[in-house]
Amino acid sequence: MSKVARIPGYQSKNPKQNRGIIGDREIRFKCSLQNVILDVLRGRPGWTEVPGPNSQVPAAQQGTRPSNDGDWDFYWCDREWLHQNYDTMFLHEHQKILHFRNHYELTRKNLMVKNLKRLRKQTEREQGKTEAQSFDFYPTTYELPSEYHIFVEEFKKNLGIIWIMKPAAKSQGKGIFLFRRLKDITDWKKGEYQPLSDQTRDVPETYVVQRYIENPLLIGGRKFDVRVYVLVCSYNPLKVWLYRGGFARFSNTRFSLDSIEDTYVHLTNVAVQKNAPDYDPEKGCKWSTQQLRKYLAAKHGVDKVQKMFKAIDNIIIKSLQSVQKIIINDKHCFEMYGYDVLLDDDLKPWLIEINASPSLTASGKEDYDLKFGLISDLLNVLDLENRLTGKEKRIGGWDLLWDDGPIVADDNMDCTPANGSAVSTPNSYLGCFNDRKKQLREIYLTAQSVKKS
Repeated sequence: MSKVARIPGYQSKNPKQNRGIIGDREIRFKCSLQNVILDVLRGRPGWTEVPGPNSQVPAAQQGTRPSNDGDWDFYWCDREWLHQNYDTMFLHEHQKILHFRNHYELTRKNLMVKNLKRLRKQTEREQGKTEAQSFDFYPTTYELPSEYHIFVEEFKKNLGIIWIMKPAAKSQGKGIFLFRRLKDITDWKKGEYQPLSDQTRDVPETYVVQRYIENPLLIGGRKFDVRVYVLVCSYNPLKVWLYRGGFARFSNTRFSLDSIEDTYVHLTNVAVQKNAPDYDPEKGCKWSTQQLRKYLAAKHGVDKVQKMFKAIDNIIIKSLQSVQKIIINDKHCFEMYGYDVLLDDDLKPWLIEINASPSLTASGKEDYDLKFGLISDLLNVLDLENRLTGKEKRIGGWDLLWDDGPIVADDNMDCTPANGSAVSTPNSYLGCFNDRKKQLREIYLTAQSVKKS
């Protein structure tokens, strides 16, 4: 029997078979979370967990390894730890850490809109109104309390429409409510909104108020949004990867504008929906992005769906460009964002929010498999083992969308319109099928061959 070729970077069933190294040693990691990410890191060949204050290394093993808190190559940290420690740290050339220092410029709801508005004005001034219309992908939004009076003027111009209130820095649907009348927010206004000139009182919590999308696309009578994963390896130059997998999150109750106080109708967050009386944890409220793409293509046509996904690409790039000059770029940092996009009944995508720490806790087997592949391939993109050439456009489920400019696909895929094969096609395949394990074998064998030559 011939000897099986060793494929670097591909996880085999026997961890001892492929030992990833930096130089002549194992890759040392730290992780502050206990979910799918920790399973991926612990199961990755050639990676070993570093003990310390936030480590999940069993106590019985801690005596056999050094416990220097800075003795790591890769750290999947939480945002709070980063804010408390990053400015006082010295990072070595090879170290990688999750989150850019001021990631909140994009992930706080009020700052996200502020930065998008600024770039839109700049685009209109420099390139004209037509180009500025490419920013028409977020609802009319105001920050409260600072823009309360401006909002009131806008509200009076559009009587009868529905608005949605959201805390600027909270997630999982916390603190969100809908309203039609100004008096519906009287209690909130009395409790949270105070003049900032009153030095004897604390500054009120920041909210955003947005025009509610009243015509969402429905499937089976239910509202949904789409979670899209985006990896940023650098802001200067901007380098962006888009993950093919993702999911649509459905509400548990049929959509209606008659009961705007019912969160099970209007909020698609799993953290909200799982508390519904008739929620089925086995069935859940999710479709894969691939399943969603097939359904939409069958119902609305491939070309129209392709145009919709191209509009999602535009949302991703424009939003990242809006903070490109603000984010403190650091070669040690990377960021994996969770974009939440809502489709209306014209298949127009709307940016709802961007998450700096999208949940990596699985709600079921399919969700676990998705997130396991997502994180495994993220580590393959970062390539701490130095096994790739650095010129790859696709690594597992990640496709290179932007590298200081748009990336053109090398080949046509089965979910791209056939009539577009002769035209330069963006390297974007959200919701397309991908045999990630086969693709990983191919790129690692190719990279190995290139490096030998």
